[in-house]
Amino acid sequence: MGLLDLPPIAAMRRNHAIEHATIHILSRMRPDTSMAGRANSRGFVIYGDLSTELVTQAVHEAIRRIHNGEAHLALHPNCGTNMVTTAVLTTLTVLLASMGRRRHWLERIPTALTAAVGAVLAAQFLGTALQQQVTTCARLETVDVVEVRRHQFGRRVLHWVGLRHRPAPPAA
Repeated sequence: MGLLDLPPIAAMRRNHAIEHATIHILSRMRPDTSMAGRANSRGFVIYGDLSTELVTQAVHEAIRRIHNGEAHLALHPNCGTNMVTTAVLTTLTVLLASMGRRRHWLERIPTALTAAVGAVLAAQFLGTALQQQVTTCARLETVDVVEVRRHQFGRRVLHWVGLRHRPAPPAA
């Protein structure tokens, strides 16, 4: 058993996949609504002015569609994994590109900018690969939606989605 297969980490990866799929579905249902999510080992939060009924419907649809083979829904282009990957890769390449004693620092700017653009482009592919291999898992067991609860703080709305993962029953 690897680190990613430890129960709390595996649950968080599956919840992250369901969170992404839920946001994909909600974005199709409510294209003009800004939303975001954050997963942990017990479920996930959806931030956005949405009805509880709509969030509940989207969560159930997300689980059903992932179970039916739509693993691509587990990946999202605006995932924090992509953002962190872009930030780290860009920072490292710019630092490396700007090192050197031969030229004045102003003369190193074009090299650093070129490195930054290359890093941003590469990070798109690397971030997706990291989502697919590390931060999400679309191989769902039996998933129970324990609760979908709305919280409102002034004008800010969020929904907590509590999930429980159970191993699939053995094949007969």
